Amino acid sequence: MDFAVKSGKPENLRTGCLVLFVPRDGKPAGSAAAVDAASDGRIRHVLDRGDLADTAGATLLLPDVPGIRADRVLLVRSDAEPLDAAGLRKVARGGIVALLGSPARDAVLALDALEVRDRNAAWIASELVQMASVEGYRFNEYRSEPGPNDIVRLGRLTIHTAGSRSAVSRAVEEAAIIGEATNYARTLGNLPGNVCHPSHLADEARRMGRENERMKVRIVEERQMRSMGMGAFLSVTAGTEQPAKLIVMEYTGAAKSRKPSVLVGKGITFDTGGISIKPGPGMDEMKFDMCGAASVFGVMQAVVRLGLPINVVGIVAAAENMPSGSASRPGDIVRTMSGQTVEILNTDAEGRLVLCDALTYAERYKPTAVVDVATLTGAAVVALGNHATALYANDDELATDLLEAGERTGDRAWRMPLWEDYQQQLKTNFADMANVGGKEAGSITAACFLARFTRSYKWAHLDIAGTGWNSGARKGATGRPVRLLTEWLAERGSR
Repeated sequence: MDFAVKSGKPENLRTGCLVLFVPRDGKPAGSAAAVDAASDGRIRHVLDRGDLADTAGATLLLPDVPGIRADRVLLVRSDAEPLDAAGLRKVARGGIVALLGSPARDAVLALDALEVRDRNAAWIASELVQMASVEGYRFNEYRSEPGPNDIVRLGRLTIHTAGSRSAVSRAVEEAAIIGEATNYARTLGNLPGNVCHPSHLADEARRMGRENERMKVRIVEERQMRSMGMGAFLSVTAGTEQPAKLIVMEYTGAAKSRKPSVLVGKGITFDTGGISIKPGPGMDEMKFDMCGAASVFGVMQAVVRLGLPINVVGIVAAAENMPSGSASRPGDIVRTMSGQTVEILNTDAEGRLVLCDALTYAERYKPTAVVDVATLTGAAVVALGNHATALYANDDELATDLLEAGERTGDRAWRMPLWEDYQQQLKTNFADMANVGGKEAGSITAACFLARFTRSYKWAHLDIAGTGWNSGARKGATGRPVRLLTEWLAERGSR
């Protein structure tokens, strides 16, 4: 979808649909008032008649409104009082979904009647553009004949502003980049496991490196992993014919002397559970077990296109977890790149095994901070559902920065405990640690496991098992937490 910014009299704008926000008190203001005057009171008439429901986000599509040049007018109910950020997103989602369901191929959306506490027009425009990008996403790559609901006709959305266009235009441009990056991550997550395997992800990284002179890409192959002592990583890929890849993307947006921020993504492109095999129902969704890696790809794309003045390294630990005669078994003991040993009690707790070696690899960059992203535990879903990402950190300032970035973007996280008390659950008689800590506090003990490999730098762990994808009728990757992490990096770059 293309985006633009325009000003001028709304009644004179030629477009397939003009979107107007009207408050709950029923009195059109701004652009809605101008259209009402030009149409001899048509807007007031339908409002007074009660045709538009008095619920925030309710919509009413009016064809052939007289006195204006737009083919249609979409009325969207707002609120009489200034909205907060959550209220704006609710109102905007109602309008965007209705617009995408209309026959319009282009639309103009008027900002002037939207008021959000402590936010300006540029911020509102950014939210609307990102909402349109995400809601307008469809994954039709493997549909011979997409159904009516699988096709989005809207190809261009113009933001109409009565004020200065420069700030709004810049916000719209940046929001479009972030929306596209989010959808890129969603596409990687939605691809089937027979297409999106570790080699495919490596090819994606190489493509990004070829297209961006500020990005250098390195692919660490299994023989190199073996020489570096990545026994935990290699234990996961032992049962598959697909070679594992450690994918490293280095973006240089600042002086090379500046230490980078590092993102590490879990890239299990399909997870059967290995010898500890998963139940059959729902196993198809295990193609989403690389959504952490997908989000790292999305963030790296956004960082490059935004040209952030910061150095960022994206590391993706890509592998399949399959059962076979060569697969790792429960009870096997492996030595990690850090030299610590792990007893594998459950081969379905494989994400932490690829991540621990990737986190050790990250030490070589002497990073200012490391954030890993992983669909790591079902326990995170039990704790927080699909609303908030579980956040763990060994540094309070880093945790606060990530939480605040989540609040600003609506891509929220919730901090969980990382107390030493939980470490005892990882004790085993036969190695330095076990890879699982029992039934209790499963998301916490998984984070405690990773914490043993991150003591030399500031680190945070985002468990996106509940937020990385949706099940059921809305099945598909969400692209979270691309917005959160891009906002976090942008803030670091502005310091």
